[in-house]
Amino acid sequence: MATLSLDRIDRRILHELMRDATLPVSQLAERVGLSATPCWKRVQKLAAAGVITGRVALVDPGAIGLGLTVFVEIEAADHSPAWRAALDEIVSATPAIVEVHRMAGEVDYLLKVVVSGMAAYDSLYLDLTQRLACRNVTSKFSMERTKATTALPIDILRP
Repeated sequence: MATLSLDRIDRRILHELMRDATLPVSQLAERVGLSATPCWKRVQKLAAAGVITGRVALVDPGAIGLGLTVFVEIEAADHSPAWRAALDEIVSATPAIVEVHRMAGEVDYLLKVVVSGMAAYDSLYLDLTQRLACRNVTSKFSMERTKATTALPIDILRP
């Protein structure tokens, strides 16, 4: 997707929405220096262009019984389209896999997994390694989350 040219107001709108997507349009407009209608039109334009991809409620995983976060490093057995399709199928069918990154370097894929505990992770691990041929799978368990944000570092001062 081509990068949309964003002016300062567009970037401020994004800055505010990334921090609180529940802001009423009137408050958002006030924060970015517009009236409500032009502000709403800009939000709609940003959504139509694919810059805003969704609006969600952020939930504390521990508060809903998902107290274990695991980062899973996968070295692919091969790099064929069939292997990637198998990985995509597993990822799509496994809600506990909340992020997947194709990496450069020694590890081919990095998965972020959020589960209730070790037994749930072990079950996921066994299923993954049974269904997907991997050269190596390494699990790294998060001891504590010291920072988490979905807000991207957008430059709101650039003209």
